[in-house]
Amino acid sequence: MGADREVILLTSKDCRFCEEANNILERLREEYRFNMIEIDMRSPRGVELMQAGGLLFPPGIVIDRKPFGYGRLSEKKLRRRLAPEIPGGGD
Repeated sequence: MGADREVILLTSKDCRFCEEANNILERLREEYRFNMIEIDMRSPRGVELMQAGGLLFPPGIVIDRKPFGYGRLSEKKLRRRLAPEIPGGGD
């Protein structure tokens, strides 16, 4: 997959974990080639995404329109999710 991938970061003002998630995503966006959109979780779109994805508190992460998680972001888990699938690979 290329840069057509999309990662949405749902944030809240003065959220330390949101800042950490933003820093991780900014660092990984070139390596994994994705577009990143930051949305305030209190905005109409943010509320919609949080509710639809069952994301309970910030930061919320949506990858390619599917909820990934919320709260403190695990870089290791994120890297596994963003890694390209290898055809014919696996167990």
